[in-house]
Amino acid sequence: MAGSLFFWLSKLGWMFIRPDFLLVAFAVMGMLFLFSGAEKKAKWMLGCVVLSMLVITVFPLGTILLAPLEHRFSTNPVLPEKVDGVIILGGAENNFLTHLWHQPEINDAADRYIGFARLVRAYPDAVHLFTGGSASPMHQEWKDANTARQVFMDMGLDISGMIFEDQSRNTYENGLFSKNMVHPEPGQTWVLVTTAAHVPRSVGVFNRLGWSVIPYPVDHYTRPDRKFGLGLNFSRNLGRLVTAATEWTGLAAYYITGKTDTLFPSAVSGR
Repeated sequence: MAGSLFFWLSKLGWMFIRPDFLLVAFAVMGMLFLFSGAEKKAKWMLGCVVLSMLVITVFPLGTILLAPLEHRFSTNPVLPEKVDGVIILGGAENNFLTHLWHQPEINDAADRYIGFARLVRAYPDAVHLFTGGSASPMHQEWKDANTARQVFMDMGLDISGMIFEDQSRNTYENGLFSKNMVHPEPGQTWVLVTTAAHVPRSVGVFNRLGWSVIPYPVDHYTRPDRKFGLGLNFSRNLGRLVTAATEWTGLAAYYITGKTDTLFPSAVSGR
């Protein structure tokens, strides 16, 4: 019950605070003020919208906010000779288009599949686990795991021995439901594959659940040297700003609700 309440509240809350929605909302409010004759309020509000759009267009705010997330953990970590399990988090799937086109459709987080396939081939005797149900409030029948099965088969991977967790709706449930399925033991080595910006929240969840994992970040937005350049790209910058806001808001929400032990998790819980 508590998990469902958090799921619905997080979906509804995020719908109204995401940066792209706020831009549209303030633009609409400005127009309403204009039509109602409140010209001063309209000019102030529409001016804020235009200024915000100009700032987003020129300055890579999203990239700047993503950098500390992506650099929190090492990319291409040195892995031990023996790995007990490899986990990939769902989220790279477009289940709606997969349903419509009857073929697997994935989004710009497809690097997760590449990284997972690399580790599956490097550690064929490890447990290979995909975790992801549906994050859609209205279509729980469209599962990340179903799309993933098709993608793995198309990649030439043997899925007969893979484990697919298909009930989770968010990152916390990814960790919780997966742990209940595979029952990891103390001292085992598990590798977690997910988008670099999503690694801190994911590791925080697994730390909270008492499941030690080695993060394997993929799908980066920023440069290794953290350099940023100015430009004129509103759509890209806005998209990255939404992504960054998603992760930072998620970190705060997970910490407040006890799903992570720290606001900005690191490899060791409590650090």
